[in-house]
Formats: sequence, C-alpha cells, structure tokens
Amino acid sequence: MTGAGEDWVSDGLDVAGADYGLWVPGVDYVAGWRDAREAADRLNRALLGAELELSDVRAVASTNEEGRGVVRIAGWPGAVERLAGLLEVLADDNGGAA
Repeated sequence: MTGAGEDWVSDGLDVAGADYGLWVPGVDYVAGWRDAREAADRLNRALLGAELELSDVRAVASTNEEGRGVVRIAGWPGAVERLAGLLEVLADDNGGAA
C-alpha cells in the first residue's frame, strides 16, 4: 500500500501505540500482523478511493500483547473528521446500519 509519496509511513503521524515495543517471548506476532496488514491495506485502498490522502489519515497494522492482529486508524483531526462525515452519510443512507 502506498500513500502520498515515498515516506508516507514516517510523515509525522505517530502510529505507535502506548505499548509499542513490548513483545512477549513465544507469541507469534507475525501471523496476527499479517491478518491486520491485509485488513489495513483494504481500508487504505478504500480511503484512497474516497479521495483521502494516506499522509492525512490511514489504517495501520499492529498486534496486541497476545499476538492478535489490530488495525488502528491514525490521522490528523481534520482528516478524521472528514472520514467520520463520510461514514455518517453512509450510515444515514442505509437507515443507520452501515
């Protein structure tokens, strides 16, 4: 998945959670991360399709302490507000069920 430019991953959005870097020996983090990466890539394609810039808002793959995949949304407040507005319109168009 690519965004706006080569350095979109390190463009100023802090995508590391509070527990970033805490790994437990023996936990398979890679499998969970792969699942999360696939979901994050799909969401990032949808964000691009909605004309949002990945340098402003994006899905980021991670894992929790048990190795389960986690997808976080990282973004600047204005871009997240725009995404929330798009989701609200979608929910309204579907009678409140997205």
